[in-house]
Amino acid sequence: MSFKKDEMLIMPAVDIKNGKCVQLVQGKPGSEMVEIENPENVALHWENEGAKNIHVIDLDGTIDGKTSLPVIKKILNEVSVPIQLGGGIRDIKYAKKLLDLDIERLIIGTMGIQNPETITQLSEEYGSERIMISLDSKDNKVVIKGWQEKIDKSPSEISNEFKEHGAGSILFTNVDVEGLLGGFYTDPLIELKNSVDLPIVYSGGVTTINDIKQLNETGVEGVVIGSALYKNKIDLKEALKYQKR
Repeated sequence: MSFKKDEMLIMPAVDIKNGKCVQLVQGKPGSEMVEIENPENVALHWENEGAKNIHVIDLDGTIDGKTSLPVIKKILNEVSVPIQLGGGIRDIKYAKKLLDLDIERLIIGTMGIQNPETITQLSEEYGSERIMISLDSKDNKVVIKGWQEKIDKSPSEISNEFKEHGAGSILFTNVDVEGLLGGFYTDPLIELKNSVDLPIVYSGGVTTINDIKQLNETGVEGVVIGSALYKNKIDLKEALKYQKR
């Protein structure tokens, strides 16, 4: 599903770890606040609630370097809405394997930042609209390798580089507030929005319906909601009312 200027896609998060759907606090192993069996059923639940797109992250790939491919395939078999997928995609062969499974958008982080030519190669072969670059920010600096390593550039400083390499969209995660259920601040997002002409999906700290309204007003093309859905702080059907501008 391509992004539309008059729409902000609401994307429920299904994060996979050890075969379960989990929610971590700031991505830290052992900080699970949510653990649910059968992630494919969770994804189907969000589709049945009205989600037009599901955001899937393979935390096993991100944290341990192992992949959750069997679970990813189950999700793809279970749901009919588009899936955007990221986590642990460290080589181009595996990226192509996932794209050949009909993943709508593949989220590339560490590999793309360290080797931007991989973004070019994938976008040329599969189309830029299917390649999303992940710019995760901590203290306004990009972090990679499961948020464990920081590089000395802000997301806005490197965003145009990835547009030139063929990325079709950006996933911007504010690690400072991710998973804390304490809200967020829009300044880093607006700075990024003003620096590059690419669709941006925001993730991190989305806690209330008012947060959804605030994000809609920034002009961002998508928002990922994780812990707030699982902790019943946001009702998906109510959030979906803000998909249209």
